[in-house]
Amino acid sequence: MQIERPILGKVIIEGNMRCLTGLHIGARREAMKIGGIDLPVVRDPITEFPYVPGSSLKGKMRSLLERRLGKEFNANVGGVRIHSCTEKNCEICRLFGSTPMGGEGENIPSRLAVRDLPLTEDSKEKLSEIETGLLYTEWKFENAIDRVTSAANPRQIERVPAGSVFQLEIVYTVENEAQLKEDLGNLLSAMRLLEDDYLGGHGSRGYGKVKFELSKIEYRKGEWYLTSKDEHRKEWKVSSIDEAISKIQEIAGF
Repeated sequence: MQIERPILGKVIIEGNMRCLTGLHIGARREAMKIGGIDLPVVRDPITEFPYVPGSSLKGKMRSLLERRLGKEFNANVGGVRIHSCTEKNCEICRLFGSTPMGGEGENIPSRLAVRDLPLTEDSKEKLSEIETGLLYTEWKFENAIDRVTSAANPRQIERVPAGSVFQLEIVYTVENEAQLKEDLGNLLSAMRLLEDDYLGGHGSRGYGKVKFELSKIEYRKGEWYLTSKDEHRKEWKVSSIDEAISKIQEIAGF
């Protein structure tokens, strides 16, 4: 009997994501406070350090890759148009996952796990020392001007300052070795697209420019999880997306 979703191995991409401009990934405002931030960032509830949810990074990469591959936006999820289908060989749905609308068709679990991105220890130390009036972040004051009355509508947006660095880990589950090369190529292409786009909110006004600083890619074969033998794992040192793309053929051939 053929296993529907085998685990043939795991490809783990590690590195950092550096903010080249201020980053705003919003959190729900619990209560209105006089003089408070209109648009706060998401924070760890224990340490109060800002972080990047893996869902935010994964969703943005999916959106960019859908547009790059010319996919139809045929589903509505929470008021957002996305591509979602039941074709198991769809480049988007097999990589990022798909839940059929209306309960018709089979669910396609994601092959990607994008971890939440915490700040590096160095960035935590630097942000602990800055004095902006906020804890580990900065204010950004903006004004919306009424085109008829010229009345100003000021707002205060919280941002993670430029130069902050977050730890990156993405895990890809190998289910079909024949699709490994294409899936990794699409994933890295989405990351490259993001570098020339933006992450989070207010990107058209300069927020959210990021750069990925990769450190390594590791392929752990399914056998490694049973034996821990080095012959079943291999590691490639990389420093950029371009360098990672140049290793795809070798990774797929391992």
